[in-house]
Amino acid sequence: MKKKLVILCSLIVAIGFSFSFKNRTIAEPYRSLYINRNVAVQEDFAALLKFIDQISLNDSTEVSILKNQLLDARKTLKSFDFWSRYLEPIAYKKMNGPLPVEWETEVFEKFEKPYKREGAGLTLAALYLEEENVSKDSLRSLIAQAIQANTIYKEDSITSQLESFDHFYFCNRLYLLNLAAIYTTGFECPNSDAVIPELRLMMASVQDIYKAYNLSYTTTALSKDYLVLYQMAIDFVDAQPSKQEQFDHFNFIKNYVNPLFELNQKLMNQYRAITKSTMDFSLNKYASSIFSKSLYSGQNSKGVYFNVEDKEALALIDRLGKLLFYDPILSGNNQRSCASCHKPTEFFTDTNVTYSFAFDHSSFLSRNTPSLVNVPYNHLIMYDGKHISLQDQTRDVIHNVNEMGAKEDELLEKILSCNEYKIGFEKLLPFTPMESKISFEHISSALTFYYSKFSSAISALDKAMNNTMPLDASAVKGFNLFMSKAQCATCHFVPQFNGVKPPYVGSEFEVLGTPSTIDFKGLSADKGRYNINPAKETMNAFRTGSLRNIVHTAPYMHNGVFKTIEEVVDFYDAGGGAGRGLNVPNQTLSADSLHLTAIEKVELIAFLKSLTEDVSFESPPKKLPNSAIKELNQRIVGGTY
Repeated sequence: MKKKLVILCSLIVAIGFSFSFKNRTIAEPYRSLYINRNVAVQEDFAALLKFIDQISLNDSTEVSILKNQLLDARKTLKSFDFWSRYLEPIAYKKMNGPLPVEWETEVFEKFEKPYKREGAGLTLAALYLEEENVSKDSLRSLIAQAIQANTIYKEDSITSQLESFDHFYFCNRLYLLNLAAIYTTGFECPNSDAVIPELRLMMASVQDIYKAYNLSYTTTALSKDYLVLYQMAIDFVDAQPSKQEQFDHFNFIKNYVNPLFELNQKLMNQYRAITKSTMDFSLNKYASSIFSKSLYSGQNSKGVYFNVEDKEALALIDRLGKLLFYDPILSGNNQRSCASCHKPTEFFTDTNVTYSFAFDHSSFLSRNTPSLVNVPYNHLIMYDGKHISLQDQTRDVIHNVNEMGAKEDELLEKILSCNEYKIGFEKLLPFTPMESKISFEHISSALTFYYSKFSSAISALDKAMNNTMPLDASAVKGFNLFMSKAQCATCHFVPQFNGVKPPYVGSEFEVLGTPSTIDFKGLSADKGRYNINPAKETMNAFRTGSLRNIVHTAPYMHNGVFKTIEEVVDFYDAGGGAGRGLNVPNQTLSADSLHLTAIEKVELIAFLKSLTEDVSFESPPKKLPNSAIKELNQRIVGGTY
């Protein structure tokens, strides 16, 4: 019966592909391989579904067989991953979704509200089998949805992309980025023992894709250098231990994945590959390294000056932005500046206080001051993702009655009362033809352009990954822990070590169970993302921030509850708030202990120290622009509080 079902499934899928490829030649090795692997995935899914219908979930032997079948189906799916994850990422989450529910917070949230997306497929099925009172209907549904999702890959809108070479290099780019950031971390593989074996199988299956592609697209083929290096990468992985914790993530990425990425970028540009996918929205096809600060962009730091390339004009924007950053003229009482809370020499945060003073100079703000360094690498801004642009965030802070308490009309009047500001912004007006007069957008854009330039600095890790200097041995061990046993990399993704994972079009939010006090007497009352997008999954969720410069930006968490990096590591090692006994039913962080040793914690912190960037801080301006309004000329550089 099983054999008949498999044959029927294969026939249905083959017919579907025949229709999608009508009037085209499908004998070419590359397309044929695509078809065959999609059919194989569908066959495995169908066999799983049939087996679930037949077994008893109370029989441990049969459940054990089912778990093995899930592992085998994962291997088959991974052989198709090269295409499926790129060509239709929404369908992929139905086949191998990492979470039961995700609230999409992609770059597209800049144009539409976040929406609920339910996952399904193999990972969730494996996790569900570990729960109590497993329902056959629920388990069946996870696989049935995967079957339906897989059929999408035979539709003409997908298969038509195989008719030209372009898609291949974009698929390959995402594959390489995921080799660095996803595939070795266990992000979507619930069994840590299967991570490296799956990696080996996937790399071998992709090598077959490369061979088939080169036979089919001879004029835009992968280079010999690329193929030789890829074989070396396979040899490296094959020689590594099968245990994820023992795998050398650092040298795998540094010596193989990152150089392969550079070669793929060169070929992509050499052949002038053109993307048709929004998946490539943020990525820069000219970046030569995964560890380049130009790899992707989450924000337009120039604002209304987006098209300005003139060096003199950019220098003027920077100078005006710097003056404004230190100028309390932006506040309602002319006493508070941006630099009051975001101290440039402290990586644009304030390491001396848990909360900054509120505008009234007597109460306090409700959240710890976030660093502005590397903020352009987030698609959503603030701990709760409230803002979609740096300029919106700037406007909100300046208008907020608890922060700077300014009114826009009065603010513009005060700024334009200063000749230096007025003349400077008038010089820039020709560069913003859509704005006929000086507006708040010019002010906010100058500010964001100024502080964003400090996000271009690089760290010791970047230099090591780009082979310009070695990395301390303890930091290398810490990186390998970060990518495996410590499970940090399942939330903080290479290369920014924030919540933005390949293809870098979305910001992830996590529920960690952050306590209100260091003694874990209760959960922080801050609802986080729930205030912006109310849902049970978003309660107490916060955007995953970058770990770059982390050892210099204490105190930590949205409420500054932890004063040292050691306290933060202990918090994660214990399983977050739930691991410490707090009631956090929707915690996304595992409540199980990581069982990190004292030495491992030291090594992990050594790695975090390697993320400190060589930011060149600037001295404050010596004076502020004079105003025609005499009382404004008492302003103090940087404000008084």
